[in-house]
Amino acid sequence: MNEDILMLKELSDRLVSGTKLDFKRYLYPKIDWRNRFVCLKGAKGTGKTTILRQFMKEEFGLSESAYYLSFDHLWFTNHSALDLVDTLYKNGVTHLFIDEVHHLAHWETVVKNIFDFYPDLHVAYSGSSILRMGSREGDMARRQVCYDLKGLSFREFLSYEGVKSVEPVGLGDLLANHREIAAEVTRGIKVIAQFAKYMEYGYYPFYKESPSGYYQRIVECVNKVIESDLPIVEDVTPATIRKTKRMLAVLAESCPQEPNMKALYRELETDRNQGLKMLDVLERAELVSLLKTEKDKLKRMSSPEKIYCDNANLMRAKREKNDEFYTQRADIEAELGREDYWKHFKNAMVFCNCDDPRESEFWRYFHSNFSFLGLKKLISTHFEKEGRKEGRKEGRKTLDRTR
Repeated sequence: MNEDILMLKELSDRLVSGTKLDFKRYLYPKIDWRNRFVCLKGAKGTGKTTILRQFMKEEFGLSESAYYLSFDHLWFTNHSALDLVDTLYKNGVTHLFIDEVHHLAHWETVVKNIFDFYPDLHVAYSGSSILRMGSREGDMARRQVCYDLKGLSFREFLSYEGVKSVEPVGLGDLLANHREIAAEVTRGIKVIAQFAKYMEYGYYPFYKESPSGYYQRIVECVNKVIESDLPIVEDVTPATIRKTKRMLAVLAESCPQEPNMKALYRELETDRNQGLKMLDVLERAELVSLLKTEKDKLKRMSSPEKIYCDNANLMRAKREKNDEFYTQRADIEAELGREDYWKHFKNAMVFCNCDDPRESEFWRYFHSNFSFLGLKKLISTHFEKEGRKEGRKEGRKTLDRTR
């Protein structure tokens, strides 16, 4: 265990020391770090990890009394988190900063045990926005202070870009003094041009890390939430995961909308109960926003009046990386590229039902491997772009390749 502790401490020091302090999210100064247990929730990619590391760097540096741990690290697949905490505590550690807490089996019970058994140990941890605090076996809701981190606001974006620093404004002040406030905000900057940039790429802070790969990164975050985080937090089948991704893709294509829920359920081949559960997951993951009446807000499972994409960047990523909201080429090749699959395609007819075969990775895979697999026929039904404005049925077309 001693060698493992040294390895984990080296990893902690490396990650924390490499964390920048030049920009802090709006939530950072609002967190009361004096609380014994602090929970930080939020959509993937909004900066929860950075906040944990920034505070640790500012307050503790590389001190032996503080550790940064990420529960999605491979080490925790065959080691006990509680045993590690016990060893660290006995060696003088007073503060733990834990990332991706939901990746640990029975994480809420583990966190509760840490709270109960180590009364002078301080813990700050982050987890997926999908988490239902207090709904599982540990019930930590009464033992901690929980904060919810959102994506960048336009005000934060201006500061992050170094354009202008604008102080937060309360709703009351905004309503009473909107002209004066607007004049101050727009003074010296081309605010419309900046807002256009924000709508294009300003919601997730990681856009600065790789501007050209920004939309790809958004898609990867979406896929990780649905394919990885969702099965950890909820008891779902692979079929439900696929349908949830499909639901998001359909909604992102036409948001905002007044949904025809029956038509949506038919398209996804699911029922009302399952469909509402998928919508609930997408809302908790902060991928969509649901507008409900005051009466329906009291019901956990009710159909929304309107459905919105959570942010404009997500909608743009859907347009830029359309098919990757479904299945990526690497996943297809990993599954269908096995030799034991090839014999099933010999003289076979493959049918692809997709929005656009020019963007579908399934179509591209079978089209480029048509001769190699010995296919007899490849067919795709799809929707023409022009047909979408008038309705999906009018745009239905067929594309095929025959040997």
